[in-house]
Amino acid sequence: MTDSKYPGLLERFIKYAKVETRSDDQSKTVPSSPKETAFLKQLAAELTELGLEDVRIHPQNSYLLATIPANIDRPVPVMGLLAHVDTADFNAKNVNPQVVEDYDGQSDIALGDSGYKLTIDEFPSLKKYSGQTLVTTDGTTLLGADDKAGVAEIITLAAYLKEHPEIKHGQIQIGLGPDEEIGTGADHFDVEDFGADFAYTIDGGPLGELEDETFNAAQAEIDIQGKDVHTGTAKDTMVNAIQVGIDLQNQLPVHDRPEKTADREGFYHLYKFDGTVDHARLVYLIRDHDKKLFEARKEALRAIVRDLNASLGEDRISLNLYDQYYNLKDALKGHEDVIELAKKAMEDLGIKPDIYPVRGGTDGSTISYLGLPTPNLFAGGENMHSRFEYVSVQTMEKAVDVLLKMIALNAEE
Repeated sequence: MTDSKYPGLLERFIKYAKVETRSDDQSKTVPSSPKETAFLKQLAAELTELGLEDVRIHPQNSYLLATIPANIDRPVPVMGLLAHVDTADFNAKNVNPQVVEDYDGQSDIALGDSGYKLTIDEFPSLKKYSGQTLVTTDGTTLLGADDKAGVAEIITLAAYLKEHPEIKHGQIQIGLGPDEEIGTGADHFDVEDFGADFAYTIDGGPLGELEDETFNAAQAEIDIQGKDVHTGTAKDTMVNAIQVGIDLQNQLPVHDRPEKTADREGFYHLYKFDGTVDHARLVYLIRDHDKKLFEARKEALRAIVRDLNASLGEDRISLNLYDQYYNLKDALKGHEDVIELAKKAMEDLGIKPDIYPVRGGTDGSTISYLGLPTPNLFAGGENMHSRFEYVSVQTMEKAVDVLLKMIALNAEE
């Protein structure tokens, strides 16, 4: 296996990726899956063995917390580093990472025996990884670099600091949490208990990503009660719940879908559609960077439901609409120094910061609104949430480089 400037980084990542920790959006427990709990306990044992202090799992929010104590005498702002342990809503059983050493930047990469491939035509970002070591899936699962790359980078950083006491730093708080992928992981995050002055989620994508702006996000759960009768006598009697769902979908703007939008354009994403004539259920993700447009999108969906119920002559459609998180940028106003620290660290290392509005969200959005400014840094993953996910070992190493540089800059007088 390829040598790393940070011993154990690749091995940790592969070990973590093989542990199934898919979160469950139907669960009401915290964490949503007992597999997350088991993994957090495994990581707690590892952090304890590394000599971190105050290693514990928070009894309410299930964050694994730990402290790297300061090794300088003067006061230094306390930095927090955060990542999540769950993986997205895609097959995560029996993850079998492949290591592709010295990738040539142009060849197809077969994903095991699955018949799937990473190709330059479909994934042109592969070109920038010539000469690097990539970790891919075997085509049957996701990889889980989102966010086990971030977890591996933070724990490797902790191990490196233990081995290099000559690196002077202030106190560092570590938090590894559950259920980010289902949007609930940080809902009960305890800022006061965490004890940091500022923090970063290590949960971004390619090299240089520095995210200070996210979507505003909501989810809409729509249930349609139909009326199923024999098709031969259906005229003016049958209410086909599936057809009502189609009619609802067709009233939304055709362009406002994830596959047709980019940059700061928002969307409605029909995430799930299940049903029969008797009952149908639709689940939408609603996203927009602009708060006013976000509110307008929600109201437009409410209006469609009201109008359809009116046309049906009774309330056959129920709507459960709730906010999930808000735009990180609004919560970071007045905390630009947190962004500047990460930006300077990258620039000092010759990495060009890539600051742009992320078309998604992180736990940092919620945590920032709870009072702890928390932008997002790259962890290295590409094509996340899919069988085509991969990560560069060299990018993971540079993520650790950036964390070390930030720690050093934060400790400067």
